[in-house]
Amino acid sequence: MKPSELIDRQIAELPDWRGQMVATLRKLINEASPDLSEQWKWNTAVWASNGNVCAVGAFKNHVKVNFFKGASLPDPHGLFNSGLDAKAMRSIDLYEGDTIDELALQDLVRAAAAYNKE
Repeated sequence: MKPSELIDRQIAELPDWRGQMVATLRKLINEASPDLSEQWKWNTAVWASNGNVCAVGAFKNHVKVNFFKGASLPDPHGLFNSGLDAKAMRSIDLYEGDTIDELALQDLVRAAAAYNKE
């Protein structure tokens, strides 16, 4: 199966709010940086260009957006709320009822993709 089909399947298998959240995040990431390729690693959706840029995973009670080199990225809107002590990665944990600052997230995706090009 292609990575995009595996991501589609993951979304379909999450009938609660997490499926919609993963679908929304996928759309925002793809719109923010269309040159990123959708991949499937570690049983989760990953976007890459010159290495891993970000990943979206669904867990029991939250959805996580992981930025592999997030510690090196500016976060002027304070989106990172998890993994703040990690050496390289930073994450955004989203829970049921949370809203996404879509423009800020897309800025972060673009910054992450640009960082991987350096």
